[in-house]
Amino acid sequence: MAPQDAILGWDEDANAEAYDAFTRAHPMYDATSYDLARRADLADAGLVVDLCGGAGATARAILDLSPARARVVSVDNAAAMQRVGRRTLTDVRLTWITAPAEQLADHVPAGNADAVVCNSAIWKTDTAAVFTSVAHILRPGGRFVFNIGGGFAGVRHPDEQSVRTGPSLNALIRQVAARDHGYTSPPTAADTPPKLPLETVTEQLAAAGLAVVDTDVTAQHSTMAEKRAWLSIPVFARPEGDFTHAQRMRILDAAYTLTTPDAQTVTSWLVVVAQRPETTA
Repeated sequence: MAPQDAILGWDEDANAEAYDAFTRAHPMYDATSYDLARRADLADAGLVVDLCGGAGATARAILDLSPARARVVSVDNAAAMQRVGRRTLTDVRLTWITAPAEQLADHVPAGNADAVVCNSAIWKTDTAAVFTSVAHILRPGGRFVFNIGGGFAGVRHPDEQSVRTGPSLNALIRQVAARDHGYTSPPTAADTPPKLPLETVTEQLAAAGLAVVDTDVTAQHSTMAEKRAWLSIPVFARPEGDFTHAQRMRILDAAYTLTTPDAQTVTSWLVVVAQRPETTA
């Protein structure tokens, strides 16, 4: 699944409900959440922040992997997403804060967090400002773990190329839209640089006082059926342009008939583990 740069729409109830239903029916967000939480080294954590936490998919993984005494704070600027999360995730260790990621330091005490985890969202933020806020709240030795969609990071896992046997569902959507609606895809420059490559991330982290301690390019394996469900969430629906959601769903259904539902799809991710350096005497 190539990630979509869906920045707007998260504070709408329809998107929040559809997104939460997707995370419960399909493994994609659970898998990436547990992967990041494990890398955050939470065995002795006392305070963990789920940054851009949405409806709580990553908070669930953090809670499962943290000690019983740990506190978890989920920060997101979409109240609609958090309303869903509050209804479905009621662990008393979890606190919800409605605020932009860039304002994290205004809501969590300085130097108190053992880890900050951010799943599938960091490229939607002002990363330099977010990194500075994260550095402010982390304790010395605390970890910041996040991932970046492969398209935004400019990375591709070998599996992404080896398993593909036909056009992607996104490509088929564009074909159907062109055939049935005269749709013309927006021009894209083949040489456009990635939005958030590792070099940029490393520089911004260093400027904030954080050091990269590990990176990894991972592959998230899925199916066309899961991809269809993901593209049914209004905020992710395609194609772009002046279409209603009902029209997009009809286009999606038509495109899906041209696929094999259990055909494998792969999304690449760049995973970054950064750390606030230990204090020295």
